[in-house]
Amino acid sequence: MRIAVLDRDLCQPRKCSKECYKYCPKVRTGDETIIFDEDDRPIISEVLCVGCGICIKKCPAEAIKIVNLPEKLKTQEVHRFGENGFVLFGLPVPHEGNVAGILGSNGIGKSTSIKILTGTLRPNLGKKESVDKKELLKYFAGSELQNYFKNLTDGKIRISHKIQNIDLLQKFDKEVSDLLKEENEKSDDDIKKIIELLDLNNAYDRKIADLSGGELQRVAIAISLLKNADFYFFDEVTPFLDIFQRINIANIIQNLSQDKNVLIVEHDLAILDLLTDTIQIIYGEPGVYGITTKPIGSRSAINQYIDGYLKNENIRIRDKSIRFEVRAPRSNVELDVLKRFDRIYKKYDKGFSLEVNPGEFRKGEIVGGVGPNAIGKSTLAKLFAGVIKPTEGELDIGLKISYKPQYVKGDSDTLVSDLLGKYTLDNQFYERYLKPLRLDMLMNKKLSVLSGGELQRVAIVLCLIRDADMYILDEPSAHLDVEERIQISKIIRRSIEDKEATALVIDHDIYLIDLVSDRLLVFLGEPGISGKTSGPLEMRDGMNLFLKMLGITFRRDEETKRPRINKLNSRLDRQQKEIGEYYYA
Repeated sequence: MRIAVLDRDLCQPRKCSKECYKYCPKVRTGDETIIFDEDDRPIISEVLCVGCGICIKKCPAEAIKIVNLPEKLKTQEVHRFGENGFVLFGLPVPHEGNVAGILGSNGIGKSTSIKILTGTLRPNLGKKESVDKKELLKYFAGSELQNYFKNLTDGKIRISHKIQNIDLLQKFDKEVSDLLKEENEKSDDDIKKIIELLDLNNAYDRKIADLSGGELQRVAIAISLLKNADFYFFDEVTPFLDIFQRINIANIIQNLSQDKNVLIVEHDLAILDLLTDTIQIIYGEPGVYGITTKPIGSRSAINQYIDGYLKNENIRIRDKSIRFEVRAPRSNVELDVLKRFDRIYKKYDKGFSLEVNPGEFRKGEIVGGVGPNAIGKSTLAKLFAGVIKPTEGELDIGLKISYKPQYVKGDSDTLVSDLLGKYTLDNQFYERYLKPLRLDMLMNKKLSVLSGGELQRVAIVLCLIRDADMYILDEPSAHLDVEERIQISKIIRRSIEDKEATALVIDHDIYLIDLVSDRLLVFLGEPGISGKTSGPLEMRDGMNLFLKMLGITFRRDEETKRPRINKLNSRLDRQQKEIGEYYYA
């Protein structure tokens, strides 16, 4: 089976000479292997194409992908986004009585799967038009999905869907209280209960347009929870939330799953592992095709994903497996001090204050910054980057600083290739940054059209290629999928080691923090009121302090050595709390 995919955003027919058509050997023999649509973009016949790959190499915009797949997949084609568009093979199965998860990279078909399962999108089974109910049930005959879709189309099951793109909520020109009342299918007491559970009291009487990303995410979750449904679908719940809020959401969903059916898409592996009973992995090539595996036990699924080899499918999805260190990455005791800093204090007009206690950064180390939202992490990053000045104390860094802020903007028509400049011609730069982060596919795109994840990857690379003594990255995992987070952690570590520089990495993803950090800077205090720093501390001490604040304990997976959250009040959880070892490194 051969599929041909054209990236219509990359294809620029007015800027090329139709190289795909001119050099196609089948076209030269007179076949209509490539024709053109009304927009002058190529349409590639998958039947006539011989898979020579010439059009792929000749396309100046690198907009064409030709992939050969096993013939058996033809019978599993669930949805295709138009001619020469992305293809989804297979679907996750929402199981009754447990929490099911979906794991995979961005652009691989996870949200498409959710839309099909919730009835938002009617699949076309690879045809030009969506199929009717009769054909849909015939296609899934003999499977669990046949009964599911029959009950769904007959209106016998009710669905609650927490959407991925929470920005869509901003179309509502109203207060949070009014929106929740309109969407509520339960009682008024349930609204009060959910407002308390999600800590939305301060947002309740405010306009939707005035909410922060974290507040908007929690409102979207609240709307979903207020639906009187049989199946609850959550398409990413952790973006914009700190680790405290993530654990809280996980507990809420776990309680919901006691008598409801839940399916969740999530990139935070610690939360996905904590929440789910089974996971279905969707693998393939982002933007080209996605293949859905059968359900796998959560621990085994995540371990296989980290290893890069799916046992049941007998396929390798990554060249190398990801290795977590049994101990902190390395001892920094003998490293030279890069910079010592004294106590400084920052006070904002609105009332929040941050006290930065004395500490030091060492040459060649990476310091992780952890703590809840609104506790001063980004304020500290801005202080050290020289963006803002302290209210009290002197902060004479005297170092070259490269800074990636928490929020990155793409409000420019500059091409990615122009932004990265001369580096794009360097082969080492290509192998280290462009290829692993798939930035080579973005070179001809304007910053203004990039997705949040694409913009984030560009901003991280731009930060790391600058000549500096210290690199400050504020929430580099935002908008990134699991694969990209893993790649980012490796790239940050290698860049800092090669440059013999220092880095401060602030993030809420415990996996990324565990992978990159040598020491930890822990933020304490009362969110929105006041914060203070502790450290940098050695990894073990810092994680013990941080996890004790959270009230959770971590253990190491025996197979991969990745951090895993212990079930609350489990035997291991109680044992570790008794001896004060919240983090087993």
